Amino acid sequence: MSESTTTSVSAQEKLVTDIRAVIADAEEILRATADQTGEKIAVLRTRIQDRLLDARERLTAAEIILVDKTRAAARATDDYVHANPWQAVGIGAGIGFLLGLALGRR
Repeated sequence: MSESTTTSVSAQEKLVTDIRAVIADAEEILRATADQTGEKIAVLRTRIQDRLLDARERLTAAEIILVDKTRAAARATDDYVHANPWQAVGIGAGIGFLLGLALGRR
C-alpha cells in the first residue's frame, strides 16, 4: 500500500470516527431537549433529525468506500507478495530485525 493510500485511508477512518461522534452528540442533544416545547424548538429538532439522517447515509457511504479501499490495498499487497515472494520475505525479515533492535534496546 502506498503512503498516499495509507494517508487517505487514515484520513477517512478519522472522518468516519468524527462523524460518528457528531451524530452521537446531536442525538444526545435531541434527547436532552425532548421535553422542550414551542415552534422554534420543534423546527430546530426536525432540521437536526433531517441532518442526522443525511449524516448517517454519508457515514455508511464513507464506510463502504473505506472497506473497498482497504480490500484493494490488501489485494495489491497479496499480488505483490505472490509476484515477488523473496523480496517480501526480505522486507519482512528486515522489518523484524529492526523491530527486534528497537525493542531490545529498551
